[in-house]
Amino acid sequence: MNDSTLSTELKRDLISLFRQNTGVLETGSGRLLNLYREQAFHDFDRLGIPSTKNEAYRYTPLEKFFQGNYDVELNANPFKIDIGNVFRCDVPELDTHVVLVLNSFYSTENPTGQLPDGVVVCSLNEASVRFPDLFHAHYSHYADTSADGLVALNTLFAQDGVFIYIPRNTVMEKPLQIINLSHSFKNLRITRRNLIVAEENSSASIVVCDHTLCNQSYLTNSLTEIFVGKNAGITFDRLQNENSLSTHITNLFIHQLEKSRFNGNSISLHGGLIRNNFYARQSEQDCETNLNGLFLCDDKQHVANYVLMDHASPHGTSNQLFKGILNNDATGAFNGRILVRKDAQKIQAYQKNNNLLLSSTARMNTKPHLEIYADDVKCSHGATVGQLDNEAMFYLRSRGIGEKEARHLLMYAFAFEIVSRIAVPILQDRIIELVDKRLRGELSRCNNCDIRCG
Repeated sequence: MNDSTLSTELKRDLISLFRQNTGVLETGSGRLLNLYREQAFHDFDRLGIPSTKNEAYRYTPLEKFFQGNYDVELNANPFKIDIGNVFRCDVPELDTHVVLVLNSFYSTENPTGQLPDGVVVCSLNEASVRFPDLFHAHYSHYADTSADGLVALNTLFAQDGVFIYIPRNTVMEKPLQIINLSHSFKNLRITRRNLIVAEENSSASIVVCDHTLCNQSYLTNSLTEIFVGKNAGITFDRLQNENSLSTHITNLFIHQLEKSRFNGNSISLHGGLIRNNFYARQSEQDCETNLNGLFLCDDKQHVANYVLMDHASPHGTSNQLFKGILNNDATGAFNGRILVRKDAQKIQAYQKNNNLLLSSTARMNTKPHLEIYADDVKCSHGATVGQLDNEAMFYLRSRGIGEKEARHLLMYAFAFEIVSRIAVPILQDRIIELVDKRLRGELSRCNNCDIRCG
């Protein structure tokens, strides 16, 4: 079966799945969630699942990962989980407001604790009913269903997820931790949707942890829209640690207003196929955007990062640093694009992608890209793909350090440049520990976890 035929069949099957379950989707969702399904249907019908003919997905063959007999849960099917085990699985000492998402649905037993006045944390579906004006002003405004079939597919099936609202002049001192748990004894298709709205002069730190609790195959299509208001600041750290049968596509849309700041760090420790899409738009002047990513993959894993940094207004700055360490038959991809529009003068934008190949069979494809239409900017981009530094290895070996430990130290130093950018000290320490175990081959998925998978 050729790629074109496979893509057509996948699209047909997903459209059929939607048509068969339209009533369930609409009955279980608020009016505003349902409002966007019709346009998403037409866009997905036109676009389908992105193939390798799509330049943005050239090195990520999604079609073969979308094949398989996946069940779908269109009604919440809560399962009991010991919150203590979840914390041991994630960041035990991190004092956070905790939000659990079970498969596609916001947990009804979320122990978020006492939130600052005016802050709202609830299910996405609930927010569409309780806060219609606020929801309608932001939902599906930054995620363009007409540009990417996966975005359209998410909007088509979205029922629930997390809604976070931070009112103006509000500072959340305690981080908010979203723990996404995938759990089923059948192969499962999961759709998650989040909306985060940070009003003027507000700030918050959000930590997202992705985990699988069974050795089943999970196909997850998740999407998060983040609105960062004037002079607001958001830090968004993501830790991906799922089983090797999982396929996880994340789409992160960031929309920034004047003098806002966004810092995003993505750490991909484990998974079968991971595809992270970052879309950041500075719609007003004097914004700052920092996007960093680290991935470690081996066996036959595939990790891809795609970035579109859109400078639509002047006097903005952006920095991208993505790193990968690949071993065995692992493959990776980086596709980064900086777009500076005609009126976006005085822009400073930097992009760098560095990768280490630890075996002769590992493969990395990288494509940094600048598209500049303004004439008064400072922009640069670069990429490297190589092996461990022989001179550095010789230096360490000459000081009595064994070959295996020397290799580990060099890999650790390479990864630490990304991990060190995580601002929450306890979270940084925990991720350093997990990265260290992963590099040593001691971490298959979750660490210090009492949940028995499989």
